[in-house]
Amino acid sequence: MSLKIDSEVQAIKQRFEIVGNSSKLNNAIRVAMQVAPTDMSVLITGESGAGKESFSKIIHSLSHRKHGQFIAINCGAIPEGTIDSELFGHEKGSFTGATGDRKGYFEVTDGGTIFLDEIGEMPQSTQARLLRVLENGEFIKVGSSKVQKSDVRVIAATNVDLLDAVNKGKFREDLYYRLSTVPIYVPALRERGDDVVLLFRKFAYDFSENYKTEPIKLSNDAKEYLKSHRFPGNIRQLKNLVEQISVLSVEREISLEQLQTYLPRTGSNLPALVNKEESKDNFTERDILYKVLFDMKSDMAELKKLVFKMLDGDDNDKEILEDHKSLFQNIDSSHARLEEYKEETPKHEEEPTLVIRSNQDDYDSEVEDITHEMELEDSLSLEKKEKELIIKALRKNNNKRKYAAEDLGISERTLYRKIKQYELENL
Repeated sequence: MSLKIDSEVQAIKQRFEIVGNSSKLNNAIRVAMQVAPTDMSVLITGESGAGKESFSKIIHSLSHRKHGQFIAINCGAIPEGTIDSELFGHEKGSFTGATGDRKGYFEVTDGGTIFLDEIGEMPQSTQARLLRVLENGEFIKVGSSKVQKSDVRVIAATNVDLLDAVNKGKFREDLYYRLSTVPIYVPALRERGDDVVLLFRKFAYDFSENYKTEPIKLSNDAKEYLKSHRFPGNIRQLKNLVEQISVLSVEREISLEQLQTYLPRTGSNLPALVNKEESKDNFTERDILYKVLFDMKSDMAELKKLVFKMLDGDDNDKEILEDHKSLFQNIDSSHARLEEYKEETPKHEEEPTLVIRSNQDDYDSEVEDITHEMELEDSLSLEKKEKELIIKALRKNNNKRKYAAEDLGISERTLYRKIKQYELENL
């Protein structure tokens, strides 16, 4: 049985010019073959350029709708104001420029298959209309009140995480589960191992036949380098690369050094200070840097308190260090070293003291002056920006302190104290 399925998979590859022997690719083709005879909705996921449209054609060609029409639509390429008209049609005079009746894709493709690429870019108002078509096959033209029927199979594709879009309120949850009756994942090129070399060879021969030139070949080192590349543009990027090398390279055998000139290493794996979601908010990079400075300011204030307590001559140094343990959590064996220092240091009365005080009141006054001077230096440059960040966070979250505090990286109680401290008004 498995041999029969494998032979059918190879036949599908030849028919649709799919190159590769990756297990993930073969599994995706098997799922497409199994779901094709049904009328189930299919959601194809995968990165841009991975070949998702080829799988929609496989499903259509193996279904009982193969003699019907197949239309591929890129939802991200249609303006939001006209997508309803494109999909469901409109009546004459329904909007400015509607000089006559127009049939939409769902009416034209009755009995066939519609492939909705980049479904994640579809506006939410259109998502509601699409859900109705999927549930009972009914739709209404723009500007009309007449309900029409359409027998259309919908295959959708996306290169974004729709579940994440659902959680963010950008995609309807009911539509997601209605579309993903059968999910198919198309692997990225970097997940397919040796397939990248086979595809390189295939594109090289295609180009040589079209332009009557000798096909380019890769050295062994160049093949290994090619397999290690990420290819964010996937098959589309690889095809463009092969055509570029075929045109520009004088040598027909491409060495590692030559390939590196066309395909340099890009990107960086250095750790980032800010996560992706935060950078999309209303906070600029400058604002985020100020937030980091506020954290440093807080740590410095705590360090000052610790130093003054130790200078005050308390005998409970160990308790003081335990109370401020968070200051040393990133330093290996810090407490052990501090304990060693404490044991080796002679008693205070055996050494001349750095601070000479006549009484406790004079000492407290001196400490207060030093503290005030140090805090003044810290706060002058940051206080104004801190106020601006608090106002921005509260406005963004409709004055809800809980979510504003999360954006600023502080507790709700601390935010409340800062609001009272700065006496913010008209938030």
